[in-house]
Amino acid sequence: MNKVFLIGNLTRDPELTETSGGVSVCHFSIAVNRSYQSSSGERETDFFNCTAWRGLADTVARYVKKGSKVAVSGSVQIRNYEDNQGNRRTAVDIIAQDVEFLTTRTSGGEDFYDAPAPTDNARSAAPAKKKPQLESFDDDGDIPF
Repeated sequence: MNKVFLIGNLTRDPELTETSGGVSVCHFSIAVNRSYQSSSGERETDFFNCTAWRGLADTVARYVKKGSKVAVSGSVQIRNYEDNQGNRRTAVDIIAQDVEFLTTRTSGGEDFYDAPAPTDNARSAAPAKKKPQLESFDDDGDIPF
């Protein structure tokens, strides 16, 4: 079974592109602190390159940015390549199957869910939805049975 779970912070803004076939792909990297300290008393950090595809790619690119905390679950993919000097290199990538956003604030100080939704021509005329409000309940103590 090839499964990995990581929680970390984005080290740069995600990069959204499309393949020649029109499939969305998003590349991002996260910094993950190790659970233990080194002999000098400092926590070391590992950096992981992640790739999300299709709808998940669009969602990641839209809602996270450098510094956002995310939980990524997916699989490890190892690839070999040759660099410009002819040396064989190995790269380890995380293919994201699920990304959960753990940062609730945007840079403007708004809640994630209160941030204005991206607009397009079809949605620009629609009124903004209001948050549901709880209604008061008058409990006079009578048991209904």
